[in-house]
Amino acid sequence: MNVQKEPQKHRAVENGFYIAGICLAAVIFLYFLFYRITGFRLEKYLAPCMFHEVTGYYCPGCGITRAIYAFFEGKLLQSFLYHPFVLYAAVVGGWFLVSQTIERLSKGKIAIAMRYRDGYLWLALAVLILNFLVKNIALLVFHTDLLAG
Repeated sequence: MNVQKEPQKHRAVENGFYIAGICLAAVIFLYFLFYRITGFRLEKYLAPCMFHEVTGYYCPGCGITRAIYAFFEGKLLQSFLYHPFVLYAAVVGGWFLVSQTIERLSKGKIAIAMRYRDGYLWLALAVLILNFLVKNIALLVFHTDLLAG
């Protein structure tokens, strides 16, 4: 690939992530407000995890809903223990949105924007896989259900 096109490619990816992130942040914020006002919990209406139902083991996403609610309630350690991906996504995604917004509003005068790197996605995948392994090894080897209760 042409070296000069690489920054353009990354800018296009950053723009896509920025727009998607702003939309997702707005939806999460609105749901958070709705949750705080009404106490409405979405998981009451979600189907159970089919992987867990069939195998008895956890899928890579098991615990994310509980982690989100713990995060909403300010219980960051509990959120991390339920599923570390939520805290990772909040920190990395939050800084990406804040830093990109500051740089965009200042028209580049405050050049602090977090740049797209494949490594952030690989790290997110590693967090998902590690979480999957830790929870299932604890269940299989030590007979400890880390998501119980």
